[in-house]
Amino acid sequence: MNFTDLGLGPDVLKAIEDVGYTEATPIQEKAIPFVLMGRDVMGVAQTGTGKTASFTLPMIEMLANGRARARMPRSLIITPTRELAYQIAENFDNYGKYCKLSKALLIGGSSFVEQEKLLDRGVDVLIATPGRLLDLFDRGKIMLMDTKLLVIDEADRMLDMGFIPDVERIVSLLPQIRQTLFFSATMAPEIRKLSEKFLSNPKEVQVSAPSSTATTVEQKLIRLQGTDKEKREALRAVLELEGENIQSAVLFCNRKKDVDILNKSLTVHGFSSAALHGDMAQSQRMETLNAFKEGKIRLLVCSDVAARGLDIPAVSHVFNFDIPLNAEDYVHRIGRTGRAGREGKAFSFALPEDFKLLTNVHSTINKTIEELVVEGFERWDDDEAEALVKSKKRRGRKKAADKDEDSSGKSPRSRRRKRSDDKDAESSEQSASGTAETGSSEEKPRRGRRRRNDQDRQSNVEVLAEANGERVPSDEPHNPTKSFGDHTPAFMLREAKVA
Repeated sequence: MNFTDLGLGPDVLKAIEDVGYTEATPIQEKAIPFVLMGRDVMGVAQTGTGKTASFTLPMIEMLANGRARARMPRSLIITPTRELAYQIAENFDNYGKYCKLSKALLIGGSSFVEQEKLLDRGVDVLIATPGRLLDLFDRGKIMLMDTKLLVIDEADRMLDMGFIPDVERIVSLLPQIRQTLFFSATMAPEIRKLSEKFLSNPKEVQVSAPSSTATTVEQKLIRLQGTDKEKREALRAVLELEGENIQSAVLFCNRKKDVDILNKSLTVHGFSSAALHGDMAQSQRMETLNAFKEGKIRLLVCSDVAARGLDIPAVSHVFNFDIPLNAEDYVHRIGRTGRAGREGKAFSFALPEDFKLLTNVHSTINKTIEELVVEGFERWDDDEAEALVKSKKRRGRKKAADKDEDSSGKSPRSRRRKRSDDKDAESSEQSASGTAETGSSEEKPRRGRRRRNDQDRQSNVEVLAEANGERVPSDEPHNPTKSFGDHTPAFMLREAKVA
């Protein structure tokens, strides 16, 4: 269907034409008319199908008339990641350039002062991550009682990242009478329950099966025996095999630490590579992302922070260096390629210990990924991997059992109690023995003072001896001569009898 048939105004249609789009995607074709009608919409579509434009285009049309007041945004879009927030902001810049709409971007890693200035001027569209939005609200810098249009984008990702409590609080601050648009790439039971809490009599728009992958993406699985080092070697072999066919590629790792290791390895071996993950400063993340979009970098090694919101049509390949821990993330990862009808390739590397994760992926996408054998690398089969997983479970259970049992067969709690009693008894014995050997505690300080006084007297004697030219050996105790003083005993005064 052509965009002219969706009820959009001439200014928006002109901006769409400048971008180069003429045909609406299925999600846009089904969602835009209901959004323009003011209905609540629950949209479900796989990544890369144009969900962002399905709510930005009608929002621009609806907000074209009206004026925003200071600190009171007219509409609010909540996103899980900074990159996705930037992506939505770019959509408003592209499609709303003929409409005088103001927008503000509230994300972490940016200056509070600049964001507060934008809010003070009044904004028609507020794009925010949950944390930064609540920070500014708690500071009294933003009021949401005039927000009549709410968009919750990538709701399933919000759930995965633990943002739902923040989203629920934000929704409670909005007016009861509003229009809510709820978009997600998947529709798990938890997501449906959330939609029932936020939406009122919504129109459900679904254009693809839940957790299905795009048909334009060719998927390959590489099973490897060995370690991460061999996995890196196999990755380099595949990169060299694809050669010039790689326009740009995104490589996913599960951990930020592995992102840095893989990026360093690729750079050392002469590949044009850069890293992107959540621990990087926001300015550095945007600089890296822009360099990748401009083609200055061919390989972008990243964590799942880039699995959503990275809309680069030229991405020809996706490499899952690690099988994702969440099976649904596989759909989002490979959705970075094969976008807007283009073809793409996705390669996934799996070690035997990834057997369970791989099984979850196959179950989620309802298909088995075709295997690719890389020459020079040993592969594994399902039976070997399953046996390995079972043996690890047995070892884990045995280790836990050995830890919980000792020779007496007592429970951990009784053993802890016994150790505590033994310590108390030992400390009591040590205290008693110390008292018997050295006397009471009151005598110890007195004896210590007596020894110190004797030492002081000894040192004084030595000093006086040296002053008089005498020498008292320091290793021999000096015992001064004792006398009777002025008193003479009576027996010494008796007359001696001479025989």
